[in-house]
Amino acid sequence: MAELRSQMQDRIARRRPGPRPSPRHMRGLAPVSHVAGLFLTAASLLGCASSGDNPLTIFADPGQYQYSTCEQLAGQRQYWTTREQELKLLMDKADQGSGGTIVNLLAYKSDYVAAGEQLKVIEATARAKSCQTPSSWRSNSTVK
Repeated sequence: MAELRSQMQDRIARRRPGPRPSPRHMRGLAPVSHVAGLFLTAASLLGCASSGDNPLTIFADPGQYQYSTCEQLAGQRQYWTTREQELKLLMDKADQGSGGTIVNLLAYKSDYVAAGEQLKVIEATARAKSCQTPSSWRSNSTVK
């Protein structure tokens, strides 16, 4: 019985895998820092490739307002400008308290960025439709 047990232990020991060599598909891969560098370079080049008419956005759909009239765009611009200002005030207020930075990141930052991107999309759409925008308004004051 003891002999059988030792034979079984020998068989198990022979079958137990030792350190394996790295698989062929894993050999020669670049370190993670190189991969991250390539990703950041590609992302920055993608940002350069975006045209001024189609802003690169994450939270806003560039074609969202393509069927809106200039009056509708003006209303949306007013809404998102007000929303962006409200969020900025909330972020400033949260910064004054302890843990405000964390609150800003968790509660307000993504909404603030989304509001800014919505404004970019609205401005690009208004330019494409030749709408009157605050940047294209003429000054109300006259030079005498």
